[in-house]
Amino acid sequence: MLARQRLLIKGGKVVNDDCSVVADVYVEDGVVRQVGPNLNPEPRTGLIVLDATDKLVIPGGIDTHTHMQFPFMGSRSKDDFYTGTKAAIAGGTTMIIDFAIPQKGCSLTEAFDTWKSWADPKVCCDYALHVAVTWWSSKVKEEMKSLVQNKGVNSFKMFMAYKDLYMVNDEELYATFSCCKELGAVAQVHAENGELIAQGAKKMLAMGITGPEGHELCRPEEVEAEATQRAITIANAVNCPLFVVHVMSKSAARVISDARREGKVVYGEPIAASLGTDGTNYWNKDWAHAAAYVMGPPLRPDPSTPGFLMNLLANDDLSVTGTDNCTFDICQKALGKDDFTKIPNGVNGVEDRMSVIWEKGVYSGKMDENRFVAVTSTNAAKIFNLYPKKGRIAVDSDADIVIWDPKATRTISAKTHHQANNFNIFEGMVCHGVPVATVSRGKVVYERGAFNVTAGEGKYISRPPFPPYVYERVKQREQVN
Repeated sequence: MLARQRLLIKGGKVVNDDCSVVADVYVEDGVVRQVGPNLNPEPRTGLIVLDATDKLVIPGGIDTHTHMQFPFMGSRSKDDFYTGTKAAIAGGTTMIIDFAIPQKGCSLTEAFDTWKSWADPKVCCDYALHVAVTWWSSKVKEEMKSLVQNKGVNSFKMFMAYKDLYMVNDEELYATFSCCKELGAVAQVHAENGELIAQGAKKMLAMGITGPEGHELCRPEEVEAEATQRAITIANAVNCPLFVVHVMSKSAARVISDARREGKVVYGEPIAASLGTDGTNYWNKDWAHAAAYVMGPPLRPDPSTPGFLMNLLANDDLSVTGTDNCTFDICQKALGKDDFTKIPNGVNGVEDRMSVIWEKGVYSGKMDENRFVAVTSTNAAKIFNLYPKKGRIAVDSDADIVIWDPKATRTISAKTHHQANNFNIFEGMVCHGVPVATVSRGKVVYERGAFNVTAGEGKYISRPPFPPYVYERVKQREQVN
């Protein structure tokens, strides 16, 4: 690291979630020092200048949902913390939040330490870790407390699906939600009815349906909507804020939207996949193509789903975007060639998300550039208590910045992407909105196709409990009631 890395981004339009203004941005030692017109920092020597004329200067994307090098379903996801964060940077994302996931009966702290030991030597950009709660006991409760107080964790994810692997029941949800609320953490759920999925899968296989379409048929969208409603009801009973990960269907999105209208503190996270493609792919005649789209919850065969979810995202019914980036190549997917329940679940997206949302959201006229920044970066930073260090371009914010060309286009393809996978679910999609340069921690790490990254250069970011954006309302309700 140079003692003083100095960077000037000239002539662009600085876009935050609340306003856009033409201004220069001056960065020193990884932090934004000045934002304003015609900046002229001295001395000129050693100053790197990036020209952003006719471009947008936006906060780096925050992907709230990734699974790098995740051991799952008899395999391990192909993107590790190096290729995954490198791909993120190429797509205009400067921070990921991954998941440490313990097996049932195993220590949450050990899982956290394991994932952190995988990530620290490899990450090219900043990251944080959500921690999954896959079982319940007094030990789990103690570990949750310790993770919040000592390890900078402020979010815990519970699976309502994956029966006998990760799934927790309503009693355990009630306990974990209560604990999250006490600790000032955000409770997250994978919302699908795991019992109905288990029964549905048996039924499909008994009927001789073994292909990827069986994956969607055994867990139709009401299975997602039911679990979403149940999670919201249980969380509301203990006044715990809820974050529903990977919202995949119109019906689940409607449940979240209705709950928000009733004043419940709940946030929905659609992902690049649910906003950019659909589940008709499960019926593709090419098995490898169909299997490549298998993820849980599945993409929906209703082709109006992506547009519907994007409208809700534009109107604040849904709040943030992740990717659930969990890539498995065709060979790994083939573990389930005779039985769809054995196809490893997961798709790409960490590199594609920003462009897909610009194309389907901004270029289509559903949302403006400020809302784009909110749903790709700012809202995530607020919910997970990273704001305003992350998610904003302002004095004293971290210099995680993207120079974005709204007029340029790129065609997404497995042939040219940087994700470690040999398939891309958005293959052939032409996207307006292209990252020209990506700045992470004040360093230009990607510019016009060329990388300047070093494994381990990203840092683990601690997240304090009680994010005000989420908890101010919760605390006030406690007092008043």
